[in-house]
Amino acid sequence: MSDYRQLLADVRGCRLCAANLPLGPRPLLQLAPSARILIAGQAPGRKAHESGVPFDDASGERLRQWLGVDRACFYDAERIAILPMGLCYPGSGKSGDLPPRPECAPAWRDALLAQLPQLQLTLVLGQYALAWHLPQYATVSEAVADWQATLPRGVLALPHPSPRNQRWLAQHPWFATEVLPALQARIAALLPG
Repeated sequence: MSDYRQLLADVRGCRLCAANLPLGPRPLLQLAPSARILIAGQAPGRKAHESGVPFDDASGERLRQWLGVDRACFYDAERIAILPMGLCYPGSGKSGDLPPRPECAPAWRDALLAQLPQLQLTLVLGQYALAWHLPQYATVSEAVADWQATLPRGVLALPHPSPRNQRWLAQHPWFATEVLPALQARIAALLPG
């Protein structure tokens, strides 16, 4: 394993797609070799870009509730790694944020994932993360529904925790009654104390 601190410095200094980022580059991630959980999301939102803190918005609040962890635990890189498919805010489109920049994951993802030898659970949020981590599933809904098969293998797809996702949550009540308790039990086992 190479020096992850130097890799993080290199990533945080990345300007690969600066010309295509409306607010400029600001790679957001957290990572340490001791992390046992990985949150693999899409890309930071505008609020996260502005604060410099991943999931520093209503989606992050909901995600922390789903995991059953507080902010201190969530932002402890020694315990939880956060590595979106696109590390910078890509800008907004007609129906929400644009997709992650396509240059980002091929440039950095494999090297960053190699820094996580203790990883035991990967949480996959969104279509782009699904395509990388669970490519056998056509949709996030399909992957979430198959949670009993994926969770024992250390991977779990989740719907996006955005407040705009109320419809999906209402249409899939089993997510709250079955998936979240299993997820919280797994998190508690991986992050004792």
